[in-house]
Amino acid sequence: MNRPFYCFLLMLILLATACGGKKKKSMTGGDEVNMDEFMEVYPKLTLPFTYGDSTFSEKENDSNLIAPQVFHQFVPDSLTIAAFGANARPRYYPVGSIDAGSGDFYLLSRGMTPSQKILLITAYDKKKKFIAGLPVIKLSRGTDKTVSVTIDPRLNINKNATQKLANGIEITGNDVFVLNKAAGKFMLIMTDSLGDGTTELVNPIDTLPRKEKYSGDYGKGKTELISIRDGQREGRFRFFIHLEDRDKQCMGELKGEAVFNAPATAVYRQGGDPCVLRFVFEKNSITLQEVEGCGSRLGALQCSFNGTYPRKKEKKKEP
Repeated sequence: MNRPFYCFLLMLILLATACGGKKKKSMTGGDEVNMDEFMEVYPKLTLPFTYGDSTFSEKENDSNLIAPQVFHQFVPDSLTIAAFGANARPRYYPVGSIDAGSGDFYLLSRGMTPSQKILLITAYDKKKKFIAGLPVIKLSRGTDKTVSVTIDPRLNINKNATQKLANGIEITGNDVFVLNKAAGKFMLIMTDSLGDGTTELVNPIDTLPRKEKYSGDYGKGKTELISIRDGQREGRFRFFIHLEDRDKQCMGELKGEAVFNAPATAVYRQGGDPCVLRFVFEKNSITLQEVEGCGSRLGALQCSFNGTYPRKKEKKKEP
């Protein structure tokens, strides 16, 4: 008998049994659960990911149920109370997890009561600390709205809503959210109100200082915005760009910091981003020039940021 061989084989069997015997912690409240164990019940999702009102199950599998006392270890109850109300007793189920880069991640959960269905997105940093939450879908029983949410590879959260009016006409709306990690919240950066036919842009850098010579807003109309704000250091500025054409075949945004390389010329260039964009300032206008391809930011390679945009009049602040 080859004793060393059989000893080695026995060790392998014991090791396999030990590893295979490890079970996921129960989420029913009977076990102590840490964040890693909580995350295990959330399957990994690939982007783009879409979830809609029709995705909510009429009858949930209670083997996936997460007890409130477990759920609220990792999701503040203030968030769910604001979404459902103080007296509601929602049942929580995992949808999935999304890698947000640099160790950060999102968890998607659905909450259900007899009269409400909510899709909740929560964000966490690399230390697994809660950053922010967003109840992105909120549906009540008997609603005539249909809602879907798509999270794209750039982590833009696009919410589309459709409502059928009594006269049979369908109206639609769209909101776009992004995580502002520094502010600790999800921010609405664009909204196309349901049914009013107008688009209102939300400028995420609007409240930053605009004391420097070229700081201000540029563009024509409501769907074109090049916003320039003072930089944190001399020779730099922060910017937010939103552009879209009439038929929305080219639509997108770019946000970052540019560096002056001449008195009236600056360049946006960031490691890992193929887009390189030049800003050329005149007294009452700004010209954008793509040095290297940025068209994909607008939805298609044939799209372009290139163009000259007039300076907008600064709105007077109300007293």
